[in-house]
Amino acid sequence: MTGDVSGMGREEFLQQFGAIYESSPWVAEAAWEGRPPDLEAVRRELAAAVDHSSDQRKLALIRAHPDLAGRAARAGTLTQSSTREQTGAGLDQCSDEEYEAFQQLNQAYHEKFGFPFVIAVSGLDRRQILAAFRTRLENDRDREFKTALQQIHRIAAIRLEAWSNG
Repeated sequence: MTGDVSGMGREEFLQQFGAIYESSPWVAEAAWEGRPPDLEAVRRELAAAVDHSSDQRKLALIRAHPDLAGRAARAGTLTQSSTREQTGAGLDQCSDEEYEAFQQLNQAYHEKFGFPFVIAVSGLDRRQILAAFRTRLENDRDREFKTALQQIHRIAAIRLEAWSNG
């Protein structure tokens, strides 16, 4: 991971990295305190900010993620990053049957865990995402909470890589 961040002031840093973790600029604010000298250090500091936060803050971070192929996607109200990621996985091209499957799984997942299903969709297609959805619905809440956070870190790393490639 490349990219020079050493000359960034606080405001530029927050502007560049405030959206890496979905609608949670507090993560970049916490990472700034470590004054990361390079992009790999930024990734580590961002992840550490999440990992060392309270369970309530982690839950809020998970809940900041949109449903996959959900109403926000259809309404066009996703963040630019989420739109790009869901489009890249073909979620904007769901058949009516696939869209209905996503809606049912989103609802079942919310009912069971109390937060949205989060997966780094980069490199996955609709079938793979639906299969992962069904498999992860079998997890208990603690395991799924941890899995969601791991996926969020993966999403952040992918977004940082995209940022470094300009």
